[in-house]
Amino acid sequence: MNRQQIGEFEEIVLLTVGILHKEAYGVAIIDEMEARLRRKVSIGALQTVLRRLEDKGYLKSEFGEATKARGGKRKRYFHLTTLGSRILRETQEQRREMFKAIPRMAFPKA
Repeated sequence: MNRQQIGEFEEIVLLTVGILHKEAYGVAIIDEMEARLRRKVSIGALQTVLRRLEDKGYLKSEFGEATKARGGKRKRYFHLTTLGSRILRETQEQRREMFKAIPRMAFPKA
């Protein structure tokens, strides 16, 4: 089986879009990632990855309504596609199998 591969940042972005579900737009994605990972995320890096994931067919986006709070600018909302959901499940399974393969003695006792 020819499995698709995604990088760590791509995986984190896909997971965050899934977590936010219908509220996944740029700033909300960054806020969620920074809160969960306790590390800074640049808007430029996020936008690049969102475009790449959309080009790969893992994400779809659509514009929300214009709001006065944003000066009439519309938010672009992202959601997982069927393919995006599948790649996340495959990645989860790959990681699970790798962890299961580590012998118990390889983990030092605290």
